[in-house]
Amino acid sequence: MRGDLEWGTIPRLVRGAAVTHGEREAVVGPRTRLSYRDLGARVERAAAAVMAAGVGAGERVAIWAPNTPDYVVAALGAVSAGAVLVPLGTRLKGAEAVELLRRTRARLLFVTDAFLGVSYASALRSAAGGAAPGGTARGRRPLRDLPELRTVVVLGDRAEAGEGFQDWRGFLAAAADVPTRAVLERADAVQPEDPADIMFTSGTTGRPKGAVTSHAQSLRAFATWADIAGLVEGDRYLVVNPFTHTFGWKAGVLAALMRGATVLPQPVFDAEAVLAKVSSEQVTVLPGAPTVYQSLLDHPARGCYDLHTLRLAVTGAAVVPLELVTRIREELGFRTVLTAYGLTESCGLVTMGRRGDDPGLIAATSGRAVPGVTVRVADEESKEQPAGTPGEVQVRGYTVMREYFEDPEGTELAFTRDGWLRTGDIGVMDDEGNLRITDRLKDMYTVGGFNAYPAEIEQVLARHPLVADVAVVGVPDPRLGEVGKAFVVPRGEPAPGALQEAAAELIAWSRREMANYKVPRQVEFVSELPRNASGKILKGRLRG
Repeated sequence: MRGDLEWGTIPRLVRGAAVTHGEREAVVGPRTRLSYRDLGARVERAAAAVMAAGVGAGERVAIWAPNTPDYVVAALGAVSAGAVLVPLGTRLKGAEAVELLRRTRARLLFVTDAFLGVSYASALRSAAGGAAPGGTARGRRPLRDLPELRTVVVLGDRAEAGEGFQDWRGFLAAAADVPTRAVLERADAVQPEDPADIMFTSGTTGRPKGAVTSHAQSLRAFATWADIAGLVEGDRYLVVNPFTHTFGWKAGVLAALMRGATVLPQPVFDAEAVLAKVSSEQVTVLPGAPTVYQSLLDHPARGCYDLHTLRLAVTGAAVVPLELVTRIREELGFRTVLTAYGLTESCGLVTMGRRGDDPGLIAATSGRAVPGVTVRVADEESKEQPAGTPGEVQVRGYTVMREYFEDPEGTELAFTRDGWLRTGDIGVMDDEGNLRITDRLKDMYTVGGFNAYPAEIEQVLARHPLVADVAVVGVPDPRLGEVGKAFVVPRGEPAPGALQEAAAELIAWSRREMANYKVPRQVEFVSELPRNASGKILKGRLRG
């Protein structure tokens, strides 16, 4: 069912879920177990507190925190108060977060106290020029260099807010000043076409851009996602994808609310912690990047945990070897394994595999366009290419963002003259419309006049028994212009003296498995590959 017609807006979704699912568990954390009724009440209180802080409809509320139950309550409270949510990735440095707060003119910020040994509150103060004079008084800015920011709330029941900031409990206490009727009126005033969030791109190709999407877009997209994936009432959904990313927030929290599933936020991916939670909480749904499943499969203690409840896996963002799809089914026990493709500018959803697809098709492609979305593969002049011919993937349909926030020039460049979103991804489509992403336009390199696609080369290299993980980039070459260099995470721990011999063996093996122009000329062994929060490899760092 189309979620934009059933609920209209996220505030109405929250209230409807509280009525429909009542005492069913909605969100479960280490010290928190919220029913849908509890969640509805907490979100209403958080919305009242946002209003008490002076945030008006359409103003921006940012959140800089990992996956926790408080994140769910704070974020849903902000949009229920008519605000536009601005999630900030937890891997951002203080200066990067301050820049996005400045660009969006955020009025309120929810921030975690400490995460992975980093004090985010301290990083914020340092990057924003410290506390502003008189920052604790209502109506005065708490940080010197962020004049639009009026309130900073430190999440967590045990967090200490410090100078100029508010603690979570104190912030919620102010909700008593706002009548329930006013909160409901504010929520009911939100319209389906109003902006719900500004999701920033990862910034791997330059300055991050803020994609603006509406309530209706998000609800329709992830009602569709839930239908195709088969998410149902009573599913127990472990969300390892960051809530600060489209897939973690929308395919995680919003989809669960629409179906009456239980959200189990996972702030940090740790293979054994995830195995333990799957066992203890009887998890049924676990989407993630391919590395998530590979880590679970490789963990030596996997056999100690009961994983029989696992049912649905959805992956993407990288090459998915057929062997991995098979092992996810046979060794982890998932009955359904799907691949999907999307980007921030399209609500995170463009194509999906379908239940019942052949495992080979799931591994080789990202599935077909979801209903209401059209995909084409085009050449440099945006002319559609026939099946089997590579080109830029371009998208049109209801999932596509309305604009980049206050960036008309960037918005114009993101679209073709005839209105298609330019994804910057290179892909090939088969006769049935299944899309195979071969690479990013920026990652393709040319070897002696031949176009080399790193993702294709990586898929071959991943078959070698020495290779646990791999990334290929183009590097300058005086004779051929560019050649490939492979960064390899080895399987096991080869002796230091054996690495040079292993590199030569991998190159020799590659010559037997692929065309000569595709063969990497250099191999460098590394302990891990740099990735962003959504699992994408940061190839800019590898290029140096």
